[in-house]
Amino acid sequence: MDKFDRAILDALQADASLPIAELAERIGLTATPCWRRVQRLEAQGIIRKRVALLDARKLNLGVTVFVSVRTSHHSADWLKSFHKLVSSVPEVVEFYRMAGQTDYLLKVVVPDIAAYDRVYKRLIQGTDLADVSSSFAMEEIKCTSRLPLDYAD
Repeated sequence: MDKFDRAILDALQADASLPIAELAERIGLTATPCWRRVQRLEAQGIIRKRVALLDARKLNLGVTVFVSVRTSHHSADWLKSFHKLVSSVPEVVEFYRMAGQTDYLLKVVVPDIAAYDRVYKRLIQGTDLADVSSSFAMEEIKCTSRLPLDYAD
């Protein structure tokens, strides 16, 4: 990964809709080599996909909940079933398996507390959980999809 690859990634993280000609001009390449680099970065899986970032508040999704889940089940079958359950809930926008006191951490976006309660009930009815703890975000201070590129090899 060289400076051009990093520049491509930086520019696409800011605006994935850039036409190749404009992207190439911004980073100091002509269109064809720039296009080849983008294709290579996609083929390598470094660029996983290009998406539109939506404003949750404008879509009536003003409540963000971080849900800590602990379980006493750690079998492969339970894990598969739990992953399937959580993945089927559209309000869960992020889902992590954790180390430490919490087994799983979910980020949930909903319009209000009542909607979160429906998500909560769906989670606890769908599987056996030892503990579910919810924390409601009061204010979003930083939220970005941009990854730091200083560490890329």
